[in-house]
Amino acid sequence: MIQAFARQLKNDASSLAFNSETKPAEKLAALKGFLKTGTETILAEHRNGASGLDVGKARSLMIDTLISKLAEPAIQAVQELSNKADLAVSVVALGGYGREELCPLSDIDIMFLYPSDTDSKLLEKAQELLVQEVLYPLWDAGLKVGHSTRSVDEAFKEAKADIQTKTALLEARRICGSAPLFEGFQTSYHLFYRKDGPKEYIKQRLDDQRSRRAKFGGSIYMQEPDIKSGVGGLRDYHNTLWMAQVRLNLKDMAGLVPLNYLSKQELQDIRAAYEFLLRVRNELHFRVKRPTDLLSLELQPKVAYRLGYKQRDILERVEVFMRDYYRQAQIIYRVSKNIEKRLALNTTSKKESKSPLESVKSFLLARRKERVKKVDGFLIRGQEITFEDDSVFTEEPNRLIRIFRHSQQNGVEIDFELNALIRASLELIDDSVRLSPEANLAFRTIMQETGNVYPTLNEMHELGVLGAFIPEWGKLTCLVQHEYYHRYTADVHTLHTIRELDEIFSNPSGIYKSYREAVHELRLPNLIYLILLLHDIGKARGIRNHAENGVDIAEPILERLQIDEENRASVRFIIKNHLQMARFWQRFDVDDPDTAKAFAEQVESPELLRLLYVHTFCDAKGTAAGLWNQYKDTLHRTLYRRALDVFKAEGKLDQHYEQHKKMTQQELLSIDIEGVGSEEVDAHFKLLPDRYFINTSKEEIIKHIQMINELIKAIAGAESIGALKPVIDWKQDVNRSLTVVNIVTWDRAGLFHKLAGALNLAGYSILSAKAISRDDHIAIDTFYVTESGRGPSSEEKAKEAFANAVKDALVSNEDLYPRILEMVRKEAADIFNKNDDNPLAESFEPQVDVYHELSLQRTILEVQAPDHLGLLYQISHQISKHGFDITFARINTERGIAIDTLYLSEVEPGEDSDGEKLMELRDSLTKVLNADNE
Repeated sequence: MIQAFARQLKNDASSLAFNSETKPAEKLAALKGFLKTGTETILAEHRNGASGLDVGKARSLMIDTLISKLAEPAIQAVQELSNKADLAVSVVALGGYGREELCPLSDIDIMFLYPSDTDSKLLEKAQELLVQEVLYPLWDAGLKVGHSTRSVDEAFKEAKADIQTKTALLEARRICGSAPLFEGFQTSYHLFYRKDGPKEYIKQRLDDQRSRRAKFGGSIYMQEPDIKSGVGGLRDYHNTLWMAQVRLNLKDMAGLVPLNYLSKQELQDIRAAYEFLLRVRNELHFRVKRPTDLLSLELQPKVAYRLGYKQRDILERVEVFMRDYYRQAQIIYRVSKNIEKRLALNTTSKKESKSPLESVKSFLLARRKERVKKVDGFLIRGQEITFEDDSVFTEEPNRLIRIFRHSQQNGVEIDFELNALIRASLELIDDSVRLSPEANLAFRTIMQETGNVYPTLNEMHELGVLGAFIPEWGKLTCLVQHEYYHRYTADVHTLHTIRELDEIFSNPSGIYKSYREAVHELRLPNLIYLILLLHDIGKARGIRNHAENGVDIAEPILERLQIDEENRASVRFIIKNHLQMARFWQRFDVDDPDTAKAFAEQVESPELLRLLYVHTFCDAKGTAAGLWNQYKDTLHRTLYRRALDVFKAEGKLDQHYEQHKKMTQQELLSIDIEGVGSEEVDAHFKLLPDRYFINTSKEEIIKHIQMINELIKAIAGAESIGALKPVIDWKQDVNRSLTVVNIVTWDRAGLFHKLAGALNLAGYSILSAKAISRDDHIAIDTFYVTESGRGPSSEEKAKEAFANAVKDALVSNEDLYPRILEMVRKEAADIFNKNDDNPLAESFEPQVDVYHELSLQRTILEVQAPDHLGLLYQISHQISKHGFDITFARINTERGIAIDTLYLSEVEPGEDSDGEKLMELRDSLTKVLNADNE
């Protein structure tokens, strides 16, 4: 491909012959035409299966040609400025462009290099001319070009001060200009970086590897991986090359083989993996027509298809493609990690070896001199464990499980050689090992090391042992979860839940405190490790019904592991119901006593409740960073404690609630509430349903009574009840990181959606809401809100904006929707400018469901739709139009998708069934949301 493309470029370059007569528009058209023709050729070759390296080299050649045609006349003009034909200027490619691996939309980095003794005034004129004649045309042609101007001395000085500059200059390549200048620089630079703190460079690069991997998710198995910077991405490969170049004086991975840093097979594997990722990145750039390295869920099926994955079923196509991606990324990560470890050990040795080979030999010799402890055919030396003889596993296959217990128990790492031997011995893990009481005892023992289970299971998984020993679990490996809130593949998500449980056992403070307390009240605390390991095992058969399927799949595993029937029953129950606790507090009112009752009936016992409580927390925390927050934790903990109260009450809960209401009433009557008489307190308790008093604190009840008192006093001065301004109270809830807004007003049709619209206009996002009306038609609406960043800059202005909008909506009867739409338009423009769109939300089809929840005796509306300003207003407005009131609302937003649950009651209950009205509401709301989504 490259030779043919080079010939084409030579022909096409004739269009780039410019002179003083060439008009700027003609020049720009020629540049764009050259780029268009070349890019189309590269795309065609890519589509025909050209390698990723060839595509990168072809684009580098194209840009070389373009820059040379622009720079050579400019360099000549620079020399004429100085009256010196020998004034040296080199145009140099850096980074990926310097490597000749320029992906379709990658940045182009160039450097103008000058001799150190160049006259400063001449240099200033030369810079101005090169920017004018080279950079401006490139930018105008649509290329993203970064540039620097350095003398040779400046290049060395900056390389010494900045590791990124030092790295970029490692890959410097001359495009055009003075060859002697560049060659002299390159020779000197080679000597420079070999002597300028190579050990420190390795340390900095290793630190960079760690921080970058953590920043991009810390796992290969991200559902939406970053091809360049993610774990196992292209940058892992690049970093290994850079370190090898500086530390070992190598320019290619192949040089690592004779030094025993890499086997021939590993070299072949990592090159193939790197090629695979380059092709994926090239396709991604061609597909989205903008520089990106994020392989998003939306793009995966399209990229897969173009790369030859032709499965008709889109989910199957994505799964096959992403499994291949993860396998290749795993190779890059594993091989890079091994090389990093050896370089780090080499770097920290006290004496500098005469050669890289001698350095490795001296390291191995030093290891032999360390104190050795023999355990079960293995040798523990320092902080590592290795094998005594390479027949250790063929002699006793059960050791493939026991080795991980030895590593865990002794706090040592499995060394390079043992790592490789384990991988090569995986076929020994057959049914004789899986059914072996000895192997299963070792595995159970690993799971009993509370607070230290994740590192061992994770290593078992990375080496392929976990999936081989529990093949049902192995089917989760690299399994993409087609759920918008998941960030990791099914296997990694599961391991991350176990990591969270380790944290609960290890961390007695903060958010983990209540879970630690719950765990220690369990009959068998470590059982939850096994539950977490198996909780999503049903996803091997698909997302749908995975909880129920998981029970069937887990049963033979529990039998092999010799788990007794009592504990097996607990495991089966949690697997089957592992989604239920989150479903209750995400959708239902945890302050409603019926919610706690219904949930406790499902859970059956305090022991199962504690297991489910801890499991749900670990499951959510292991799903995605940031998915769990203080607000969700409060809801979760509230449901847990109230369900525990149900068990403790032993069927006498109603009696307890009635007693609590009487005691609260008596206590409030004994308190002097300023401006409020005892008859108003009595009226408040008579005019509201019992459920209000069960989970409303004394402070909140007093506040509501005072607000009602203020509203009633205002009646005397109002022209009509409808003209009454509502009474509003704001309270910061620091513990839950939200604001509580209480509104007391005269009840009327559409009250909820008008208040919701006013909050939107004031710049607030609604998390939850409750509405209740007294028998005298005074409504108490409570909203739990956070600032959305859309409204006024200060809190006081936001409150004022809300009060004004409420007055407009309730007193002046203004429809707020036009103002909300205007705000939506402005927001959309801002999002466009920031390029911050959410492709998942854009492609998500709204879903509306309405049903009677028999356990709660409630009518419930559930909506899932792309989130946007005014969505709750739209929903609540439709509810009001169809003759329903909202008594409770829970609003969740995950990755741009709103998940809203609302309790409905009929405004005017009739004898006819409300079934038809509910279906009409569902259909109408679906139509509105779909129209809004187009």
